[in-house]
Amino acid sequence: MAREERIFALILLSSMLVLSWAPISHGSKKPVGIARKEDIPYIKCQVCQKLASQLYHQVETKQVEISPKKISEYAIIEIAENVCNLKKQEADWILKIDVVEQGDGLELVEQDTEGQCNSECKTIERACQEVMGYSDTDVAEYLYKNKQQMDSLVKFLCNDLTKACSAKPPPLPKDRAPGEPFIAKSSKEAEMDKIMKSMEGMPGAPGMKMYSREDLMNMKNFGGEGADEDDDDDNDDEEAHFPSKLGKVLRDKESSKGDWKQMIKKGISDTIEALKKHANKVSYRVQKWWRGAKAGLKKKRKSSKAEL
Repeated sequence: MAREERIFALILLSSMLVLSWAPISHGSKKPVGIARKEDIPYIKCQVCQKLASQLYHQVETKQVEISPKKISEYAIIEIAENVCNLKKQEADWILKIDVVEQGDGLELVEQDTEGQCNSECKTIERACQEVMGYSDTDVAEYLYKNKQQMDSLVKFLCNDLTKACSAKPPPLPKDRAPGEPFIAKSSKEAEMDKIMKSMEGMPGAPGMKMYSREDLMNMKNFGGEGADEDDDDDNDDEEAHFPSKLGKVLRDKESSKGDWKQMIKKGISDTIEALKKHANKVSYRVQKWWRGAKAGLKKKRKSSKAEL
């Protein structure tokens, strides 16, 4: 893919993300939740049990997807590394859990939909990371080598490997400040978050920001009357003219009643696929070069041994 084509693809993707996000963002920033570390001892065992369940089902799902091939240990390690990281899709299960006070303890209650990620969400993530620690490769090896059942995995992870469930949690302090209520995400917001997570690690994706229509229309020279609409072969000129062109597109979209939402979704999907293919090509070339380099090193070692 040529440089100008890559720039255009990323610009197009950015504009489509802006359009699809705009109806719900309104330029407001979400409050950043902070993990309540003092709550972790009361939920650690439950988090471990849910973690084991997620590992079991995600590996099983992956195995069904690639059947009849056997899932690789590397693929299982990748799941284990990501399952406690809210920036990854493998950790989406955390977003469906509400922490509820029950008597003198805390209970993790699973909801039907994903919720806003505030302090409770961050606390579960932190507890999950403490449970997993540096055990991701051990868990992956266990899942790869054993045709395990759910109960045996829970016992291995929560009792044998991490001791997360080896002791009963202490009673909850009576003066504990209650947690925030569970607030479900809108379907649009959940869909947008999934798209952003799927782009994690792709060329040009990190650092991408969201803006509302109002933010974009208020930007300096955004869609002014004197906007230049002529095509220009120079990349710098193209980038300089992009805001005014997008402003015109936004106004046209506002007045249109067509099926632009479907077009946006398709455009995002097509662009993501193109970026994935490009990343895969680069990865393949690097792997091919590395195999060649290793083969060369082996030959040198053999020749040096023969000389000795």
